Amino acid sequence: MKYYFLGIGGIGMSAQARFFNQMGHQVFGYDRTPSPLTAQLEAEGITIHYTDDPSLIPSDIDVAIYTPAVPSSTAEFQYLQQLGIPFNKRSQMLGELTRGKKCIAIAGTHGKTTTSSLVAHLLSQTEQGCSAFLGGIAKNFDSNLVINKTSPYVVVEADEYDRSFLQLHPYVSVITSTDPDHLDIYGTHENMLQAFAQFASQTDDDGLLILKEGLLGTSNHNHEENGICHCHEQGPLSNVKTPHTTYTARGVEADYYAINVRCNKGDIFFDLRTPKKVFYDLQLCQSPLYNVENAVAASAAALACGITEEQLRKGLKSFTGIRRRFDYHINRPDLVYIDDYAHHPQELQATIESIRYLYPGKRVVGIFQPHLYSRTADHADGFAQVLSQLDETILMPIYPAREEPIPGVSSELILHKMSSINRYLCSPQQVLELLPALYPDVVVTLGAGDIDRLVPQIEALLK
Repeated sequence: MKYYFLGIGGIGMSAQARFFNQMGHQVFGYDRTPSPLTAQLEAEGITIHYTDDPSLIPSDIDVAIYTPAVPSSTAEFQYLQQLGIPFNKRSQMLGELTRGKKCIAIAGTHGKTTTSSLVAHLLSQTEQGCSAFLGGIAKNFDSNLVINKTSPYVVVEADEYDRSFLQLHPYVSVITSTDPDHLDIYGTHENMLQAFAQFASQTDDDGLLILKEGLLGTSNHNHEENGICHCHEQGPLSNVKTPHTTYTARGVEADYYAINVRCNKGDIFFDLRTPKKVFYDLQLCQSPLYNVENAVAASAAALACGITEEQLRKGLKSFTGIRRRFDYHINRPDLVYIDDYAHHPQELQATIESIRYLYPGKRVVGIFQPHLYSRTADHADGFAQVLSQLDETILMPIYPAREEPIPGVSSELILHKMSSINRYLCSPQQVLELLPALYPDVVVTLGAGDIDRLVPQIEALLK
């Protein structure tokens, strides 16, 4: 079979391309720009071109797959649409690839890449193992794809963008968060929550739905605040009726939660309380604080699939993380450089909190590239508030991805709303010129666009 991927350089698209290539099929693709990931795909034997030209598509393609990130006005999109062959969205193909398997699907507006990679790593400690389609390059696998032809389990990152996750019917579903995002697709937060509720309802009757504590509502305990009694408060997914269990980083109301969380030389230790027992002194190596919550969710999913205590301990301790997720590039006593994919105010908050926790009293310089005009417009206040917590903030121009500019929306929108006076708006070249003059103890690059192209240059500069 010959497969063609329109937008092959995307993280989810590249995982599927790798799958078909490793299964012995011929794989071809187009992407707008070369990247380190497309270079790896080419090294693995996949043929890729970077010009929107239908004449470069092989004439005998059997199946074409596209990502919604590619505009329908693209010449190749229109050509493939008229070709008379199966022309599927990436999400539809993922649904096909998980059919007949015990699918473990991790959804949420943040946390899903780390949690799904951690679930895949934990299950890889067991005899059954798993396959996995991940939304980032997991360092333990050095890939976003894991293939195990004999395992009944397949772990996937369930993407809410374009309602992609509704193609899945999981055995185990995890929802990590439902903060407002992708409002260019959903219009309102309420519409987005309805999609998450539908995803939750598609969980197998014999399976398990694992929810972050609070998504269904507050606890059943009445509490009084400012003289007002709050009883049975509604959460964003309070209309979900599917049998479920809950988790949280800390909070004794949940079914799974961490206690006695502490840090020692960059490693995080915690005890995990579950409905059946307590696992003492679990360890995450060189980890941000927010990974405790991801680890609790991943542990709940892995335990539901039969992982043993010994396998759980070994898996958590040996997890090395994901590229561009709190990714250390320099880690010296006098200087730390971390690169992170955070592109939503809640994600930025979690990353900055973790840095402050691990490096108290240090001078932190953050470099942020906003992702999408629509997201910048929707969350400018939130971005400004969170970034003002840094000692110095460098803002780069917005990375547009699939979008056309929106009048009046630029990185200056965030800059002017910030309360901190230590803020700068810079081109990539100006970032490299300014950074040494700020005398940082900790540097963090933040964003989901092409800021990663700057990472090697920053690392070389700081070293």
